[in-house]
Amino acid sequence: MTKILLVDDSKTMRRIQKNALGGIGFEDIEEAEHGEEALKKLSETDFNLILLDWNMPIMNGIDCLRAIKKGEKKDTPVIMVTSESQKSNIIEAIQAGAANYIVKPFQPKILKEKIVAVIGEG
Repeated sequence: MTKILLVDDSKTMRRIQKNALGGIGFEDIEEAEHGEEALKKLSETDFNLILLDWNMPIMNGIDCLRAIKKGEKKDTPVIMVTSESQKSNIIEAIQAGAANYIVKPFQPKILKEKIVAVIGEG
């Protein structure tokens, strides 16, 4: 079963994403409100995929992504899920190690396509 870490400071956005994930067959989901919390959870648990927002307090998504890619869990795929749609942000995230990039708002179909492209399940 695919275990997903959903990282977003917005409780509403986490709920929307969790519902979308459930609707496409992903039920094993843990949540974090910011990058530091995500890194703590990642140090304690193995995840098959991380969905990571860019703009968050305490530690933003791009810094969290860089920390993940330097750490023990560097092979865990990360999909950025963010409202940051500038090409420069997308390039920066991919160069930092993001496996894929989804711009909010998104359709569940797009979420599924991107997840399947990254982890081959769904």
